[in-house]
Amino acid sequence: MADEARVLIVDDEPDIREIVGLMLEDAGYKVFSLPSGDGLADMVRDNDIDLVILDLGLPGADGLTLTRELKAQSNVGVVILSGRAETTEKIIGLEVGADDYLSKPFEPRELLARVRSVLRRLAAVPVAEDPQPEVTPETQSYSFRDWRFDVLSRTLTDPEGGMVTLSSGEFNLLKALVEHPNRVLSRDQLLDFTHGMDTPAFDRSVDVQVVRLRKKIEPNPQKPEFIKTVRNAGYIFATKVERT
Repeated sequence: MADEARVLIVDDEPDIREIVGLMLEDAGYKVFSLPSGDGLADMVRDNDIDLVILDLGLPGADGLTLTRELKAQSNVGVVILSGRAETTEKIIGLEVGADDYLSKPFEPRELLARVRSVLRRLAAVPVAEDPQPEVTPETQSYSFRDWRFDVLSRTLTDPEGGMVTLSSGEFNLLKALVEHPNRVLSRDQLLDFTHGMDTPAFDRSVDVQVVRLRKKIEPNPQKPEFIKTVRNAGYIFATKVERT
């Protein structure tokens, strides 16, 4: 999804609609706006909207309910822009399906960056790769430098034969890395590989999982040999991986 994406701003504050609208138009987006939630579903459907920037405190409507309804009825992206800064509100917003949440007052450039990030994730298409052998239950395991990672049984064995316990997030991250070795993966790509359409709202969640996984597989997490950072690009699993 390129810069011609269609973005709908739903906010009862005219100044917010104007400021955000001008910023998005300058960035190349087609912009629509509504002062309330009335007619929101019709606007999204009739104008093929790609992403909605939605205020929670709309007159006569609950933004969380609108978010839930939008995500249930379509694949439109939703970025909540709200004066409610409480952590609980953010969690609820994300749980009902919002793709991101930004509190007012906000930095316009940060909002633009988040809009771009959500649109990239929604538009992500798996990159074509060289044909791989068919993966069957018997071959759903990988080895790298005497480590063994079994996807079917969800187990990781270190070179000494010890079992290493992985959280769900660590398992998904390692699976994505071993399936794409020696290839730079951006944070957005890793989010897509590990979460699909249930992508968490914050790109930096990948960094947290990387730090945790490094502590479990790297001889020296401060000088990683496996999961290496590629400045301004993402991460690379820099070792030979074999399917076994």
